[in-house]
Amino acid sequence: MSTPRHEVVFVDGVRTPFGKAGDKGIYAQTRADDLIVACVRELLRRHPELPPERVGDVAIAATTQMGDQGLTIGRTAALLSGLPDTVPGYAIDRMCAGALTAATTAAASIAFGAYDVAIAGGVEHMGRHPMGQGVDPNPRFVAEKLVDVEALNMGNTAENLHDRFPQLTKERADRFAVGSQNKMEKAYAANQIQPDLVPVATRHAELGWGYAATDEPPRPGVTMAALADLKTPFRPHGRVTAGNAAGLNDGATACILASEQAAAELGMTPKMRMVSFAFAGLEPEVMGYGPVPATEKALANAGLSIDDIGLFELNEAFAVQVLSFLDHYGIADDDPRVNRYGGAIACGHPLASSGVRLMIQLARQFAEDPSVRYGITSMCIGMGMGATVIWENPHHADYVPGATSTTQTKEAAAR
Repeated sequence: MSTPRHEVVFVDGVRTPFGKAGDKGIYAQTRADDLIVACVRELLRRHPELPPERVGDVAIAATTQMGDQGLTIGRTAALLSGLPDTVPGYAIDRMCAGALTAATTAAASIAFGAYDVAIAGGVEHMGRHPMGQGVDPNPRFVAEKLVDVEALNMGNTAENLHDRFPQLTKERADRFAVGSQNKMEKAYAANQIQPDLVPVATRHAELGWGYAATDEPPRPGVTMAALADLKTPFRPHGRVTAGNAAGLNDGATACILASEQAAAELGMTPKMRMVSFAFAGLEPEVMGYGPVPATEKALANAGLSIDDIGLFELNEAFAVQVLSFLDHYGIADDDPRVNRYGGAIACGHPLASSGVRLMIQLARQFAEDPSVRYGITSMCIGMGMGATVIWENPHHADYVPGATSTTQTKEAAAR
């Protein structure tokens, strides 16, 4: 006997401001678990119509699962956020796509009917837990030439992507980075970022109390000239710099997912509906190309083409990674459908938390632009993977609540 699929909707999402990792960053002496707790509590505060006991699970991602972002961080977050003891939780790791995977995993459980409401998100405190801390790669990776040693360093993989696609020059990468900074500056000026931020009170032994209310990494007003002479730390005379790549950051994100029926029952207004998702693997040496095969799979699963996609939220781990995706689909570097508010090059990329940031920004853009029906959130993943989720805009004229597939949605709209 088959189990009917339940449609899954994105109800709401929030995030902390992102900080710079390190002793001088805003979260230098703030615990990672306190960052994710701030997000979960804010979601519950914003949605009093959601009975806390109705939350079926809490899925929270972290890439470096130790210390204050270990101890099954999803369960830790549930308990510390004040959810009832009956609400379980778990941890997820898919490196940069941790929060995205937390969302798709929780969504799959909702679609199957295991429960009808979940909280998903991610946290990364790269100041306390640098990427790769405590990792012991199996020597077979290199000894048996399964993976080139350079694949274990994300900056090197970005340089490899420049090698593979010579048309993706440093100048193009720098120009895209300047565009990302400019778009985020404009988004802040238009109050498009702030409504989804959760201010965080901080405490520092030497500096005292602080208040994190805006992202720390952005560099408004940066110019091509300022980026031109930056060092290329991964290769002499290389193309990847601190200016055209995301930095090392701290931050957390969380969202509420629900079945369409549960959202209607509880009076929660969906911001997006999940259409399909896909993960793909490829050579770890060029992991930045991962969004291309992942998007191909997600589009095929949904019965859509790239021409159906009206908005793109692509994680800017490196500018070259986004540019390789755009080139594959014949999309211009400055296409207005791409990262309308800017991306990780400007606001930061706290690894496992970033996937839900993409969703938050796409959801707000959907509300602002009802003419767009479908959008995607996509990102590359360390060790040679990519991830893509396709979403439908409930504000679009052809959106049909209760439809069980894009095909049925199109058929209903045609009638």
